[in-house]
Amino acid sequence: MRTAEVVVIGGGCVGTSTAYHLAAAGCTDVVLLEADALGSGSTGKAAGGIRLQHADALNSLLVRRSLAEFLRFEELTGVPIGFKQVGYLFLLSSAADLDAFRRAVGVQQSLGIPSELVDVAAVREFVPQLATDDLVGATFCPSEGYATPEAVVQGYATAARRLGVRVETGRAVTAVRAEDGRITGVDTDGGPIAAPTVVCAAGVHSAGLARGIGMELPVRGEARAIHYTGRDGGVPGSAPLTVDFASGFYFHREGPGMVFGGRQRELEDLGEPAVRRLPVLAGLPIESSWWGYYDMSPDSNAMIGSGPVDGFHYATGFSGHGFQQSPAVGEHLAQRVLGLPVSLDLSPFTAGRFRAGAVRPEKFVI
Repeated sequence: MRTAEVVVIGGGCVGTSTAYHLAAAGCTDVVLLEADALGSGSTGKAAGGIRLQHADALNSLLVRRSLAEFLRFEELTGVPIGFKQVGYLFLLSSAADLDAFRRAVGVQQSLGIPSELVDVAAVREFVPQLATDDLVGATFCPSEGYATPEAVVQGYATAARRLGVRVETGRAVTAVRAEDGRITGVDTDGGPIAAPTVVCAAGVHSAGLARGIGMELPVRGEARAIHYTGRDGGVPGSAPLTVDFASGFYFHREGPGMVFGGRQRELEDLGEPAVRRLPVLAGLPIESSWWGYYDMSPDSNAMIGSGPVDGFHYATGFSGHGFQQSPAVGEHLAQRVLGLPVSLDLSPFTAGRFRAGAVRPEKFVI
């Protein structure tokens, strides 16, 4: 039977980050298993946003730590990720939203994050093509932006392989095994692998794998779509990743055109709020569209932790924030596996919070 010290399930940004951070910390007897191709799940369908502006301060701290790694990603892995640090611009059209974002900006600034409230005149300077008649304000943070998720996955995987990690694609995990309260390994469609430690970073598939060892991970898939226009409609290349918070419509420049999406799964449902906020969009042909799953948790915050058996670690339910948090989460999981001091206390994000009635809703979900 094949053996490993650690098996990581899932070849997206969180799984590959975990494998890399394990190896970088000296644990190289690691097997990373991906049922399809690397990044073929939620990561490969993501818009690539990296933002520090969250309602939950722990999310802001996770991204702040991740941002430091994104900024030196090519130095660490040898792979460029096309990080455009143009900022995020949140458009606010209600007094209630403005008040919520004002409070959040105060918390963010206390953490050293340079987010700020800006007026509608500033919004028009950022993106002159926006309709702003109903806006009551906005927030902006220049440290934020967007990168290429597939490049991040390939970078982590390449660096992990270089350090000795075995990365296996087209290898599905069919079950996680445990005996006498301890992990013993996994079953795959290519045979079993014995291991005392398993890290489950399988997105929406995590629930079924955890159930096999008696754990409930309440994660569900929520379909989201993204669209690409091959022309920019005059929107400047320096435009921030812009979010109309009330409707969820967002867009950013991408090459010669723009990427846009929202909370609505179907384009016909997104079209009205999108064109209302960015009228030039009505005249731009859509060249491609794709969709993927947000792995949602009941409170729209990640589930990160260990148990219920020794040697089982999990990270799922990121609710659209997995890509931007993946460097810090991978580091955290590696630290937990190896018994090292953790850089961030993520105990509030354990899945047990739902049984304990300690939910902590993240309200700034796009």
